[in-house]
Amino acid sequence: MDAARAKKWMQLFNEKIQDQKDYLSDLDTPIGDGDHGANMARGMAAAVESLAAKDFASAAEVFQAVSMQLISKVGGASGPLYGSAFMGMAKAEKDGKDLSEVIQAGLDMIQKRGKAVPGEKTMVDVWSGIPISLQSGDLTLEKIGSLVEATKDLKATKGRASYVGERSIDHIDPGSASSGLLFEALLETEAG
Repeated sequence: MDAARAKKWMQLFNEKIQDQKDYLSDLDTPIGDGDHGANMARGMAAAVESLAAKDFASAAEVFQAVSMQLISKVGGASGPLYGSAFMGMAKAEKDGKDLSEVIQAGLDMIQKRGKAVPGEKTMVDVWSGIPISLQSGDLTLEKIGSLVEATKDLKATKGRASYVGERSIDHIDPGSASSGLLFEALLETEAG
């Protein structure tokens, strides 16, 4: 991916986060701190502001800049987890990996930091389905939506939502929802 496409992807992700910030916080209210949308909106606004301020030679540099902003501006677990994801993506991009491998590297960093595996009602549930779909060329909005929606039936066993136990069932995981927006933005970037 070149720097221009990486920037476009991040701009589209920011637009989606800003549009959906109230929804993301509403998802977070019954099973978390209720601030996921506000935190992500603040972090992504800072990220795109930093991207607009200078030119980047590569997608790796874009992802690195986004990582730094998210780690410094987003509270809770989301900042470190998303920041780690973009850090992993930057390294994979620098190493000349293809897009599915870049996303896999992001997932690996999320799992390294958060110690989560699929099925625990975290953003890992969405991220883990993306590399395979990219490899087979069948990543669609419906596929992303079904990965996000599938978190509704899971009982949280990791993170803040695990504190509410059974009551986490019937709620979409907010980190999965914001991750869904990230990959919807990717599809739009690839299509454009």
